[in-house]
Amino acid sequence: MDASARRPRVLLLTSSPLDGADGSDVRLATEVLGALPDVDFLWFSQWPHRRGRPRPPRGRAIPILSRDGVPHVPERVQSALAGAVAARRTDLVHAFLTIGRTFPAFSWLRPLMLGARPVVHTVPGVMDSRLLARTRPLGTTVALTESMARRLRAADFGDIRVIPPMIPLDLWPCLPRPGGLPMVLFAGHHDRQSGAVTAIEAAAEAAQAGAMFRLVLAMRRRPGQNGVALDEELRELAGAEGLPDVEVRGYVDDMHALLASTHVLLYPPPVVGSKADIPLTILQALATGRPAILSDLPQFAELGDAVLRAPAGDARRTGQQLAWLLEQPRVWDMLAERGRATVEEHFGPERFTAQYASLYRELLA
Repeated sequence: MDASARRPRVLLLTSSPLDGADGSDVRLATEVLGALPDVDFLWFSQWPHRRGRPRPPRGRAIPILSRDGVPHVPERVQSALAGAVAARRTDLVHAFLTIGRTFPAFSWLRPLMLGARPVVHTVPGVMDSRLLARTRPLGTTVALTESMARRLRAADFGDIRVIPPMIPLDLWPCLPRPGGLPMVLFAGHHDRQSGAVTAIEAAAEAAQAGAMFRLVLAMRRRPGQNGVALDEELRELAGAEGLPDVEVRGYVDDMHALLASTHVLLYPPPVVGSKADIPLTILQALATGRPAILSDLPQFAELGDAVLRAPAGDARRTGQQLAWLLEQPRVWDMLAERGRATVEEHFGPERFTAQYASLYRELLA
């Protein structure tokens, strides 16, 4: 940015407050805000403010009435209306919106809602590829992976850039392998295709093969879901699969501590769905030096040999890989080193900052 010129004003358009419930869109928007100090940002804040994510230390907050900071329908409507007003006072709108059921309608209203100013749309994920045929691009589109970029190009999204998400390496240091009984972690949602059921079945396969470990499921509920009942369903499934040591948790406030005690991250969904194209938990685990076993999905192929992959939905093969990895300390060490190196090379803050700063300069010129 040109320090001699007026600082550009940019609206961060998210479906929920930046200081509300955690999510991939909120996380990405917060990272952009922190990476570009020469920009005056406007962002949505939760009102009344409750304990949750820390408030961004700078920029101008636009209050949104929200009981829990979760993007329910009222929060989404307020974000759209407040964004339409605030967009008129900005030089650039930067949207962080998953392409879900309501996004096609919003995309067709884009000229009315956001006016003629340039728009950047960072796409955390696509809930259903069929939605792309009914969607118009908001402006320059940013994909998190080459896999997502190919899907967007096939849907004629026009100007598409690829900027991988960022992991603050100083906040996620590489840690030594924890001692004691190994802990295997699954972190995700209760959605039908989240991978939680496959993770339990794979863990049962590994246990039958003689592997000794404790399975922890860190589950996040979506708006309208009964988290208590869904957690209990997972416990019952684990019991039916014969797993003796399973813990089902709700939302985890301190992911640093959880990953520090984790031995292996298990994430075997059949599709990624509405989560970020590469969920940030995976990158955080790799940065911490925790090997990961993932579904063999196109977006995960970009992680190369830093992870183990099994056919999507194949609990038997996933469980075999888990049992094998727990018995191979040298392979564990090798994957831990590769994972950290991959995050440093492809998902570090310097690359993220340079790419978004260059894109802002181009669109604001």
